[in-house]
Amino acid sequence: MNVPFRVDNCSIERTLDIVGEKWTFLVLREAFSGVRRFADMQAVTGAPRQVLSARLARLVEEGLLRKEPYREPGQRQRDEYRLTEKGRDLYPLLVALMHWGDRYLADDEGPPVLLTHRDCGAPIELHFRCEDGHEVTGPRDVTPLPGAGARTRSA
Repeated sequence: MNVPFRVDNCSIERTLDIVGEKWTFLVLREAFSGVRRFADMQAVTGAPRQVLSARLARLVEEGLLRKEPYREPGQRQRDEYRLTEKGRDLYPLLVALMHWGDRYLADDEGPPVLLTHRDCGAPIELHFRCEDGHEVTGPRDVTPLPGAGARTRSA
């Protein structure tokens, strides 16, 4: 990505400030799989209690997850964590990371998880296209331009 300008308000940097940590991605992976409760999330991810608590709090604070109270009979009220629209919008990013890992880091036997379309069973593919529908094959097909909100600085 040969950018002839630099911005002080980079969207990639801002996104990584929120999700750019291993445990955060694992929490999101589980939320996309339907895991909603703290104990279940901790059991599946193996995250230390304090780390998981901090990650969930940050994801709620940033609006990617929302808390929803529930109460098991005879127990105190607890919270479930559910994805918001903002959180669900990260799904293609997680799938892209998974596909990259499947391509370059999977065991010889192949990927550990296959994502398929619920309606027809076909494997899920990610495609990169411009607004007019043309396939974009990589960074050489892209021209970065300052956006309306760019605060540029010299390189």
